[in-house]
Amino acid sequence: MGPGGPQRMGPPGPGGAAPAKSPIPGVKYLVAVASGKGGVGKTTVAVNLAIAFQRLGARVGLLDADVYGPNVPLMFGTNEEPRATSERTIIPVQAYGIKLISMGLLSPGDKPMIWRGPMLHSVIQQFLRSVEWGDLDYLVVDLPPGTGDVQLTLIQTVPLSGAVVVTTPSVVALADVRKAIEMFRQVNVEILGVIENMSSFACPHCGKQVDVFGHGEGRKTAEAFGVPMLGEIEIDPRIRIGGDTGKPAASLGENAPEAKSIYATARAVMARLAEVGDTAPTVEIL
Repeated sequence: MGPGGPQRMGPPGPGGAAPAKSPIPGVKYLVAVASGKGGVGKTTVAVNLAIAFQRLGARVGLLDADVYGPNVPLMFGTNEEPRATSERTIIPVQAYGIKLISMGLLSPGDKPMIWRGPMLHSVIQQFLRSVEWGDLDYLVVDLPPGTGDVQLTLIQTVPLSGAVVVTTPSVVALADVRKAIEMFRQVNVEILGVIENMSSFACPHCGKQVDVFGHGEGRKTAEAFGVPMLGEIEIDPRIRIGGDTGKPAASLGENAPEAKSIYATARAVMARLAEVGDTAPTVEIL
């Protein structure tokens, strides 16, 4: 940030005001799942949170906005292609009771997305406005890592109920988490809290806790920024295997050992959303 104050994050609307944003009809809470850097398990967290919300009785959709790395279809074990209607709307795919849309369903295979900002803006707009989401309690948006074009499009287009920031305990990850928190704060998006993923590992032989990436640093960061610590999800091979095989840990139910911390975290997110309310604050893009 330069000496002249906050950097401009995007063009203002007419008369210097922020562009008007309208909510997605039928969607009560619009929740962004973000991370400062890649490799922290953000998509694993987003997928399992969405399934936990659904298993706890909510109507849920998941928008995979990670256009460059759309892993949501793999984690849900589906390659079904969304259908288009004559009204130029898109019918989302359903898996585990959740409505899904992802570039990985529209452009499957190994072909990379080599897109500039305007193309990303267009596809995110279509995912938000052209998909028949219907009535949802939660629409979870899995964002790409970092603070780039997709994040800006989302922030400028729709009123977010809040953002969840995912990290690991490592100092390197936390340095980027702070940038993500500051980005959302700069544009007045409520930080619902921090989730520390890969928090600790229980040795399968002796049961001793091993802090592979450290432990507790996510909580320290949350406290430093005055935001809630929503949960700590352990390193568990069963969580990884579930994502790799299209059978997410949360789909096994709240009593499954590998899903307990996921459900506890999901309940904390739900409580925070109820506390914040479904009216997002006005966003001013500087």
